[in-house]
Amino acid sequence: QVQLVESGGGLVQPGGSLRLSCAASGDTLDYYTIGWFRQAPGKEREGVSCISSSDSTTYNSDSVKGRFTISRDNVKNTVTLQMDSLKPEDTAVYYCAAGARGHCSGSHFYPGGVRIYGMDYWGKGTLVTVSS
Repeated sequence: QVQLVESGGGLVQPGGSLRLSCAASGDTLDYYTIGWFRQAPGKEREGVSCISSSDSTTYNSDSVKGRFTISRDNVKNTVTLQMDSLKPEDTAVYYCAAGARGHCSGSHFYPGGVRIYGMDYWGKGTLVTVSS
């Protein structure tokens, strides 16, 4: 059983940056595909960024491409989402998720540009608010 805990959310002005962390216990994260998802009020949850278990290839949705970066720290057993040039539309609760057989890929043929599925474990989320 893997437990995931997100941290790093908060209030930031448009154009600012935040760094979210997803800390794991119960297993080593480098065996898992990791996804970051978000859900804004009144909207469906969407996949934002992911990193594969096989070769740590990363993919980002079209809405965050060029602004968000996902990375692993195998020593700390965490996955980080660096968020730069934040916009009000990035306001949401952000969740990390892990899947031992998870899928992570990106293509301009996909709605939103990224496809993430097969997540087995989820954190409880951290709120990001982008507002002046």
